[in-house]
Amino acid sequence: MIASLSMYARPETSDAINRFWALIRANLIATGIDAPETLAQDEDYMTVWTDPDLVLSQTCGMPFRKFLHGKVNMVVTPDPGLENCPPGYYRSSFVVRKDDPRTSLAEFKDERFAYNEENSQSGFAAPFNHAKAQGFAFSNLVQSGGHAISAKMVAEGDADVAAIDGLTWKFVQRYDSFAANLRVLEWTDPATPCLPLITSLNNDSETVHAAVAKALDALSDADRETLSLKGLVRIPEEDYLAVSNP
Repeated sequence: MIASLSMYARPETSDAINRFWALIRANLIATGIDAPETLAQDEDYMTVWTDPDLVLSQTCGMPFRKFLHGKVNMVVTPDPGLENCPPGYYRSSFVVRKDDPRTSLAEFKDERFAYNEENSQSGFAAPFNHAKAQGFAFSNLVQSGGHAISAKMVAEGDADVAAIDGLTWKFVQRYDSFAANLRVLEWTDPATPCLPLITSLNNDSETVHAAVAKALDALSDADRETLSLKGLVRIPEEDYLAVSNP
């Protein structure tokens, strides 16, 4: 059995994540679903998501529609309560250096675009779809390996623009000093469902959902604020599958 909640994990949020998991785990065990005491936060994402003994994890919309649909059970979507987004939805911020005078995204089409990975909805698919709607594509790509790393690359001059999902950008602004060197140039449309929780096909999704919901109710206000957990939203799988791949 394996579980992870690593998509938005960082040192400042790890204790709150572990407390949330302890509550979820207790609820799962009470319903007869065995669950590991410790989260596998450092395991490769795809290894966790495709494990037949997966108890709970959070995936990105693009991997879900490309690789995981039909191979896992969707549980529910956490709502981070992002500004100007419907409950359970998010958007990406295009960040550039604060002292960069350019005012349109198209002016960056040939500049160094930092992205976390090609299977990222918010860091790759959303910005490329956004650019396509404006009639261009980013041509100078630099893979960073992580959203916060992309933002830091821009701040330090190793890239010129990056798309950072709204929740990661919120955490970067809260915790990272380099955020002072950045500004948001544009936002993608807030029409993308947030990252869903998933479980193995061997587990009943409704039972897992109930365990997560009960844990969220019991989670302290401080931990909910640290994790930006405003609630849980049921979003149909079809809404995830309807998002286009670049």
